[in-house]
Amino acid sequence: MSVVSFPGPPAPAAGPSPASSMTAAVERFLESVQAATTRTGYAETLARLTVVAGPDYPVAALTPEQYAAVMDRWTAAAAATWNRHLSALASFTTWAQRQDLLATNPARRLERRKPARRGDRAIPAARLDKLFTDPAHALRERVLWRLLYDTAARAEEILSLNVEDLDLEFRRARVRSKGGAIEYVHWATATARLLPRLLADRTAGPVFLADRRAPISGSRAPARGDICPITGRGRLSYPRAEYLFKTASAELDPHRQGWTLHQLRHSALQHLAQAGRTAPELQAKSRHQHLASLGRYVRLGEETSARITAEADPAQRRRPR
Repeated sequence: MSVVSFPGPPAPAAGPSPASSMTAAVERFLESVQAATTRTGYAETLARLTVVAGPDYPVAALTPEQYAAVMDRWTAAAAATWNRHLSALASFTTWAQRQDLLATNPARRLERRKPARRGDRAIPAARLDKLFTDPAHALRERVLWRLLYDTAARAEEILSLNVEDLDLEFRRARVRSKGGAIEYVHWATATARLLPRLLADRTAGPVFLADRRAPISGSRAPARGDICPITGRGRLSYPRAEYLFKTASAELDPHRQGWTLHQLRHSALQHLAQAGRTAPELQAKSRHQHLASLGRYVRLGEETSARITAEADPAQRRRPR
């Protein structure tokens, strides 16, 4: 006699695993971001997404409406700010798709904004020199500004430097580029004279430190690698460094708005182009992968226009030789 077994009741549907929740996924994603300043920027956007969706919400169920609700916070912001937060959402989405946590693209309805066309963004060299040598500004800021200009590096690369990355003898530092490659940036004499004063006796930890000691616990506690082992102070953040530069440069800016840290990179490359450096030389300095990317940096602007006009002025009494 054979016994036929009948199927039992269906098992209850399993809820989302903790590993696929918003909180867990965001934490894993941020751990995969190597640049500290990029990680900080992404964290702001994704904290908003976590609030909108809910900390235990499954990543697989994210919708375009939730992404739109996140971006509503920056509807009135400048195009660059909007695009920065949208890039954070897009990066998280791409990562989640690679991890098989998300099958759709909730960012598909959102579009990047075209920034308003701006004129010459290079800062005149004379004004930069005045800014760099003004003792009213703190040593940390003057070293940072000079280092950004000398190296023509991205601000996040320089702010991510540790003392161990510096090679003071050969005036160079090891940075991790946008694509993750290890590259070297180089500085000139003025920076070389100031750097030892900034470092004092420190041999490890972030080069540029915040003003206060880092919290040791709580949501604002930084990673151990972002804390100076001697002073206990954390790494200087991009938003704070940008604010200090804009504030300090507002007096020299004809529009009284102040300049951005990225304009130091732009100015360095444009000044080199004005001095006659070739495109391959500029590529070596900027570390762009493609020459075409240099176009926006080497557009000769106001200073070149003024010089050409003065040299061609028929009323001038002394002709250039």
